[in-house]
Amino acid sequence: MSRQGFGGASVHFSPSILGNGSSPTDLTEEDLDALRFELTKTEDEIQALRQVLLAKEQYAADIRRQLGMSPLGNIKQSISKGWQEVQTSAPYLTASATLDDISHSSVYVRTRDSLSHAGQVTSAAMSSVGVVITRRLAQMSCNPITVEHLAISSSSCCCNPCGNRS
Repeated sequence: MSRQGFGGASVHFSPSILGNGSSPTDLTEEDLDALRFELTKTEDEIQALRQVLLAKEQYAADIRRQLGMSPLGNIKQSISKGWQEVQTSAPYLTASATLDDISHSSVYVRTRDSLSHAGQVTSAAMSSVGVVITRRLAQMSCNPITVEHLAISSSSCCCNPCGNRS
């Protein structure tokens, strides 16, 4: 049986080589030599292709540099192109349409409005609590507590905001 090699030459193997699970002991010495030769040749071709690819990449980088294109610009362009591809992909368009439908549904609108109203009411309540606490602290700082009476004395005030004598 023959197989087309990478270089275009036919390589002949016995049928035992081509079966699944054949062990090296099933191969003839001629088959082993042919496989070793083919492996060496393939690895050499891979190395040559890597060198050619590296040279081409360096050449492309030199051209980009001459054109004033920076690696950061290339990354930016690549990301932009990728994002455009995502935005035009079927899954993205489907998900976008679904989210658009949800955001315009009556349940979503009612829930959004209810949560917004609850947030406003909570904010107003917290603001009122803050004002009450601030007033009470101001009153407490103006009205010293005596140890003997443990009562707030309104006749002796140390600060003007209370409106009492200083």
